[in-house]
Amino acid sequence: MTEVSSLTGRLLVATPALADPNFDRAVVLLLDHDEEGSLGVVLNRPTPVDVGDILEGWGDLAGEPGVVFQGGPVQLDSALGVAVIPGGASSAERAPLGWRRVHGAIGLVDLEAPPELLASALGSLRIFAGYAGWGPGQLEDELVDGAWYVVESEPGDVSSPAPERLWREVLRRQRSELAMVATYPDDPSLN
Repeated sequence: MTEVSSLTGRLLVATPALADPNFDRAVVLLLDHDEEGSLGVVLNRPTPVDVGDILEGWGDLAGEPGVVFQGGPVQLDSALGVAVIPGGASSAERAPLGWRRVHGAIGLVDLEAPPELLASALGSLRIFAGYAGWGPGQLEDELVDGAWYVVESEPGDVSSPAPERLWREVLRRQRSELAMVATYPDDPSLN
């Protein structure tokens, strides 16, 4: 078996060649990646549903826009909370109850916990309905096929106030030829 180098905490940015409509121009934050598979959330798919309409107490803590995001095509009836803690809660002793570090200052929120436990510690919070998942080796195959660019995440990606621009913004900040991909037209046939 091939050893899998963890991509946890990194972003998968859909290439223009990716044909799956679930991931057209998607920016996925990988929350877990190991030999057993991968799990992430799509950061740039807001829905019209307010967080407060489905999760009592969490609506006031969600960043703008305060809506639920479609995290991916798997288990749309489940919710995941992803939050940034300023300073990253540098040690396990300082991490607030109800928050588990994924990468740096980014972590998962226990949505079963009382929201007031985290209210004072949160820098930003996003709620996702569903997630994106890959079985063992499946994501690696997609990477070999050129479906995704893998880039570093920044804490602000989780809470981008303009999620519809995130795909271009993430690509534009790259210090390589990827920055040029940000100019790729939505419909190249019109070019």
